[in-house]
Amino acid sequence: MIALSVNLNKIALIRNSRDTTNPDIPQHAQLCIDAGANGITVHPRPDQRHVRASDCRDLANILKVEFNIEGNPFSAPRKSERPGVGDYPGFMALVREIRPTQCTLVPDGDGQLTSDHGFDLKKEGDRIAPLVTELKSLGIRTSLFMDPDPEQIRLAAQVGTDRIELYTETYARAVREQRDIDAVFEQFVTAARVAVDAGLGLNAGHDLDLINLPQFVTIAGLQEVSIGHALTVDALRMGLPDTIQAYQRVLGNT
Repeated sequence: MIALSVNLNKIALIRNSRDTTNPDIPQHAQLCIDAGANGITVHPRPDQRHVRASDCRDLANILKVEFNIEGNPFSAPRKSERPGVGDYPGFMALVREIRPTQCTLVPDGDGQLTSDHGFDLKKEGDRIAPLVTELKSLGIRTSLFMDPDPEQIRLAAQVGTDRIELYTETYARAVREQRDIDAVFEQFVTAARVAVDAGLGLNAGHDLDLINLPQFVTIAGLQEVSIGHALTVDALRMGLPDTIQAYQRVLGNT
């Protein structure tokens, strides 16, 4: 089975557009689970423009399924600039406190609109390896956000991570633009094969949707996809339960 983890960042972004608790993040997470989602993903950033540290704590208190927290492990504490919103404690401090099922380390800068590249472990491997060791000692499954680069994926195995999450933007763009689809897809097939051969679990995410998923899920070894933006947009048109069931059908789970 390929697990579907629903990313709640866009739901939190809607809430944060006003001074309100609607939509309620834990309630929406439960709606996703009741509709058939296998897990919940959040990506709290230092400016807390969508999912906040308090949301992570609230979710940890109610979730009985996989909880995946992703983010830059080097993000430092930051004072909140919004009344009524607590401070950001720093990514690793938050993960140590909550101890989610899975922690996906992502090399995004504080000011980035969204994640746009994987780790360069030739440069950062020595900084990442101790964090992976610490997370695993806390009983947290660890994943690294990676481009479909075989050399980098082999380095990910060397730093000891349990899984990688393939950054799928290049594939999604190829499908969207209807250009070089087979060539780009083959890069991910090769990357997945290298990951599995190196003993790594395999996740994927970024701009995956109902259009591009059917081909992508044929990749051998794929264990989990994290989807937020497209799923949220589809839910506006189709309704949340029907949307999650549509994704699960594409994943072969219903």
